[in-house]
Amino acid sequence: MKTAVVLAIIPFTQALVGLSWSFSNAPSSGLKDITFPISMANAPHKEGYYFAQQFVFNGLSDVGYTGLQPRPDASGSSIVHAVFSSFVPGTTSTDPNCHDGADGGAGVSCGVEIAAPYAPLYDLVVKNTGGTTWTATLVDKSAHVGSYTLPSGAGGIKSSQVGFVEYYPWNAMPSHLCSSLPYTNVTFGAPTTSTPGAGSGRVDKPNEYGDCVGKVNFDVRTTDQGYQVSVGF
Repeated sequence: MKTAVVLAIIPFTQALVGLSWSFSNAPSSGLKDITFPISMANAPHKEGYYFAQQFVFNGLSDVGYTGLQPRPDASGSSIVHAVFSSFVPGTTSTDPNCHDGADGGAGVSCGVEIAAPYAPLYDLVVKNTGGTTWTATLVDKSAHVGSYTLPSGAGGIKSSQVGFVEYYPWNAMPSHLCSSLPYTNVTFGAPTTSTPGAGSGRVDKPNEYGDCVGKVNFDVRTTDQGYQVSVGF
């Protein structure tokens, strides 16, 4: 996906890297589940980065996110923070892991922190669990991330969208120095689904964008897990 398209889709973030994902076919009713593999194996255990995949539901224009965020170690263990959000107005939730609002706007945000190693390639599963209700699970640790219900008329997940790497402390700053970006590293794997007729999933080579292109030590490599991206110093 071209950089201009990625910028138009990702709202209000200080994202540094974009990537597109897709399935070879597009079932008319949309995907009933999707699994996004993400690894933070080489990411420093510090708060600030969001490694996310974005999705859109049939019949709706606003997006949802799911992804992982590093956190500082606690009580001698590494901490993994998993996120599941909807930016769709009218989304509701009674899940204790969720609250109203998404990045200061309409929607619902869900999250959970677990003591877990960074080494695995984690699978974030977003699944329809009845009607217009969707649930996210970090399946490798059987961790429930959250669930929310979309407005009536919402369909399945569309078969292509984008993901990103965001350094969110910059969102609250009037300006920033590209040379001050802390180092991080993440791997994005190809998505999968059990939806009949969807075909195979793929993730395309990530690209950098924004006001720090060429200034943040961006690197991308192909591994047996997917695309490994690093930025920062």
